[in-house]
Amino acid sequence: MPEFSPWHDNSLTYGSPKNEPAPLTRISEDPEFHSLRRTQRRFGVRATLLSVGGFLLYVLLSHSVPGLMNQRLTGDLTLGLAIGLGQFVVMGLTAWWYRRHMRTRVDPIARGLGSRLQQHETGQLRAPAGPEQTVRPGTRGYRTW
Repeated sequence: MPEFSPWHDNSLTYGSPKNEPAPLTRISEDPEFHSLRRTQRRFGVRATLLSVGGFLLYVLLSHSVPGLMNQRLTGDLTLGLAIGLGQFVVMGLTAWWYRRHMRTRVDPIARGLGSRLQQHETGQLRAPAGPEQTVRPGTRGYRTW
């Protein structure tokens, strides 16, 4: 008979068979996993503030100071149009920043967690009296991107 799990997701759990070892810990309990989530959350807040804040500033300036936004810079180019086109630059910078952040801070931690999880899974699936198995990187299909 299934019983409710003590984990926060309240998923149903079943007793493990006698011949299979129980998992030692969940990946969500790993301090590196918490570090990964904290890093990603901090970056998400900053990137959102930059992107949405820039666009909101543009909209508020267009609404509250139309005389300033209609000033001509050169020819038919106005300040409002230049700031509006600058939104593309802000989005491009945000995308570049995201890519750099993922490659330098998130991917190395995620790869480490993935390899440890893979080692844990292969260790559980290996027969106790069987030969030593070697795991080649990339055979499981795990990608951080």
